[in-house]
Amino acid sequence: MAVMDEGRPPRRAASGAPVPPGFRSRLLEGLTPSQIRAVLAGARRQRVSRNEVLQHEGEPASHLSLLVTGLAAFYTATFEGDKLFLRWITPGDAFGLAALQNQPQPYLATVQTLQESSVLLWERMSAHALFSQVPRLRENLYAVASDYMARLAHVLVSRTSQTAEQRLARMLVESAHQIGRAGREGIALDLTNELLAEAADVSVFTASRQLSEWHRQGILAKSRGKILLRAPKRLVSLLAGHRP
Repeated sequence: MAVMDEGRPPRRAASGAPVPPGFRSRLLEGLTPSQIRAVLAGARRQRVSRNEVLQHEGEPASHLSLLVTGLAAFYTATFEGDKLFLRWITPGDAFGLAALQNQPQPYLATVQTLQESSVLLWERMSAHALFSQVPRLRENLYAVASDYMARLAHVLVSRTSQTAEQRLARMLVESAHQIGRAGREGIALDLTNELLAEAADVSVFTASRQLSEWHRQGILAKSRGKILLRAPKRLVSLLAGHRP
């Protein structure tokens, strides 16, 4: 796994526009077209492979990053050395916010790609200059940071108050909204049992057994590395305290 260090040239140059048509990001909300162009011009775009670490928890925060394409996972380490999954990083999500502190700070969590992806990177000093030139960016940053804090609180509550079955249901429902692909037969998710178990903080055995039960009930269909969610409302009702 490679880490993108400050000053390191891109492994492979990206072609075309910095972001695809229709790209949206909370970081860029409320900016004029000219401001967006100026902000994007200050970044370098880099393509990264699957399973590549974009930032390491505890290392000096050298970049502000914005996922343009692909998918990544945002997690922190427990005292036992396990991964505590926090959220998916999807196109439009900014991370590496610690790089914008006045004094150098470490990254608070690790970000690792799950698919081939592309990111925009602003080196720490360049990001500081942009935030001075475009004040709305700082307001957007507060909103992004607030979202992360709300998500962390949600994860902690679920770990302490929900059963393993409910945590799996919650992760499937949230993943359907964030990374699912809606079709006529349901919502398709590219999730292995191992990845889902890690995200929901349950054992792989528990995840496999519960998915098999939900498959039997017609809530979902499971194939290798994929889940087709056919009845998400039944999982939502489980989260509300009712049996599916």
